[in-house]
Amino acid sequence: MTPNPVLEKLGFSPEERIIIIQADDIGMCEASVSAFRELWTFGLISSGTVMVPCPWFLQAATFFRGNPQVDVGIHLTFTSEWETYRWGPISTADPSSGMMDSDGCFYRTAQEAKKHGDADAVTRELRAQVERAVAMGIIPTHIDTHMRTVEHPKFLSGYLQLAIDYALPIMMMHKDEQGWLEFGMDAEMAKLAAFAVAQAEERGIPLVDHAGGMGFHQGTSVNERIAYAKNAIDTLQPGITHFYLHPSKDTPELRAITPDWPYRVADYLVFKSEELRDYIQQSNVQVIGYGTLKGLVPR
Repeated sequence: MTPNPVLEKLGFSPEERIIIIQADDIGMCEASVSAFRELWTFGLISSGTVMVPCPWFLQAATFFRGNPQVDVGIHLTFTSEWETYRWGPISTADPSSGMMDSDGCFYRTAQEAKKHGDADAVTRELRAQVERAVAMGIIPTHIDTHMRTVEHPKFLSGYLQLAIDYALPIMMMHKDEQGWLEFGMDAEMAKLAAFAVAQAEERGIPLVDHAGGMGFHQGTSVNERIAYAKNAIDTLQPGITHFYLHPSKDTPELRAITPDWPYRVADYLVFKSEELRDYIQQSNVQVIGYGTLKGLVPR
């Protein structure tokens, strides 16, 4: 695969290592909003994404509306994964959309969402989420996808069209067909993803090179996760890496929502750590936000 054209446009060489440190799931619950507010002030993270259909979106929108300099994208959502804390479409209540389970909420898994979702209905829903965010005063820097649910032949073209229509960077990796196969996609999806990459870059939509982050399997102690984050920084590949985390403060609400709350709380503590901030500042890594990429999109 040829070098990502974004690197040259930003004045980086193909050998340089650049990272976007992104906090996901803002608005999922109160703990995610207050955690992001503190982490953004601390200054280690460089981007965030907000979930428009979720219960605490309005609180998140209030913060972003009052702080337009904050780098925030739309975490396009059509899954609702928790057992008793749920959300659903904002564009329709019609079951024929294929987006709702028997509870009237989004399906809990990406697999179910991909299987049942009607392509046109899902595209309308994703567009409605961006439109609502903008109407609430959010100035989005990019779009990406919750639980990678748009990675399906039915939805990918709508995802790309949304980026083109709103002149926004899109969380998609700069890979050719072989690269997507090596990433783990099946042949049909790899071919379609490579075509989407070519279309995006032809339109001037900037892409990242790699994606990874703080998952839910690297230990829940602060020391364990700081060590994991340091190793991730040390082993970054050349190019632009989208690096995600899911920080939340420790609250009774968060503990009641999800069994993975210890990981989320640990991410909040890790990314307000002076130790990690000093480590990243002393490493040979450049930190940018999606707002930097947005500046490259043709208007």
